[in-house]
Amino acid sequence: MECSTAVKPSDRQPRFWKQRRNIIALMAFLGFFNVFTLRANLSVGIVAMTTSTINGTKEFDWSPEIRGVVLSSFFYGYICTQIVGGLLAVKFGGVRLIGYGILSTAIFTVLTPLAAKYSVYLIIFFRFLEGLFEGIVLPSVHAMWSKWAPPAERTRLGLFAFSGNCLGTAIGYQICGWCAEKFGWAYTFYVPGFVAIVWCTVWLMCIAETPAQDKSISKAELKYIVDSLGPTDETAINLFNCPWKDIFKSMPVWAINCAHFCENWGTYTLLTQLPSFISDTLKLDVGKGSLLSAMPYLIMTVVLQFVGFFVDWLRKNSSLSNTQIRKTFNSGAFLGQATFMLLTAISSSGFESMVYLTLTLTVGAFALSGYSVNHLDVAPQYAGILYGISNTFASIPGIVSPMVTSKIVRNKSAEEWKWVFMISSGVYFCGAIFYATFASAERQPWAEVKAPERKNQEVNAPLI
Repeated sequence: MECSTAVKPSDRQPRFWKQRRNIIALMAFLGFFNVFTLRANLSVGIVAMTTSTINGTKEFDWSPEIRGVVLSSFFYGYICTQIVGGLLAVKFGGVRLIGYGILSTAIFTVLTPLAAKYSVYLIIFFRFLEGLFEGIVLPSVHAMWSKWAPPAERTRLGLFAFSGNCLGTAIGYQICGWCAEKFGWAYTFYVPGFVAIVWCTVWLMCIAETPAQDKSISKAELKYIVDSLGPTDETAINLFNCPWKDIFKSMPVWAINCAHFCENWGTYTLLTQLPSFISDTLKLDVGKGSLLSAMPYLIMTVVLQFVGFFVDWLRKNSSLSNTQIRKTFNSGAFLGQATFMLLTAISSSGFESMVYLTLTLTVGAFALSGYSVNHLDVAPQYAGILYGISNTFASIPGIVSPMVTSKIVRNKSAEEWKWVFMISSGVYFCGAIFYATFASAERQPWAEVKAPERKNQEVNAPLI
């Protein structure tokens, strides 16, 4: 068949919101929304559960230590499946694993109220299983984008999808708080669980693993994505030919690991403890407290939409090197977060505390343009593996932080909470210094590839 030089209507890509990759980005945004709603619900639910009474007796009379174990149990499972998730996504496909991972988490969430009637240890076990299944989701998202996202659009698509995390946390706090106040603590698990199940059903029925398998994609869009990605070789990298020794000896890699750990220490401290802090110090009920807890994440959602575009513009229009930009944004954000956490600790009013905590999370959006994309700089062909490693280290705060908080906050006093924020401030400060000293945005020697292989491996590198 001869090709005409005229541009046919079928050769043009559909309008922006009809393009399949943008529809997938929207669905991924909603998926992240569900993922973090399923995480935030227990932070609100545990406040409602431990303040609930039946005939004047507390329904769940849990000590601070037990509350800390319950809140951290999710991350025991989550930490186990980071690298495994990436390897499974290569073999079975990222889209399926995302759907089934979130579906499993949602089912255990719906069953949590039933578990609570039997034993707190059954709740801990269920949360462990939720973490185990959810741990495969994020590496699978990277595997999916490696097939769907043209290189020129990876930042836009990835950051838009990722911002669903922040909105899920923000709306999750509010919805769960409203459900607990109006219908009882059990609905903080039922509502987000059933919503996530509906999303999983749509996702598994409508989203294809690759553009070539998508029955609804236009020929023009399919050609654009395939041509942009170029040839791929998914068997090029596996567990056995990865330079593990060089990776674990690389200081730029450890800079990423350290930064990811430090950012998540502050993030998970607020994710799991913010409703409790508001209840303990501001003396607000669970409904009003959840609304106040949501505000920092809602603002971060908005800010995150502009960060990626601003960094890309700066790289094109300034004389700063990529390494300088990464260090400036990451370490600068960490120093800002350390300062705001310290100001939270010494603030004299609840209003000031919430302002500083909001600024802490808002500034964190800029740190994402540092460590979270740095994997692609130092070793693009191993970016998925590097992310699995760094996110494994970054899951540790989800386990340790709630336990540390439970040891410190015994009497629910503002003085005790001050030490929680001072520790977070110190963690951010150490992370800023370490990243500024050892980070790099240059391809590392152990990641160099031969010229003929470079294109194939770079286009298949997952998006962080």
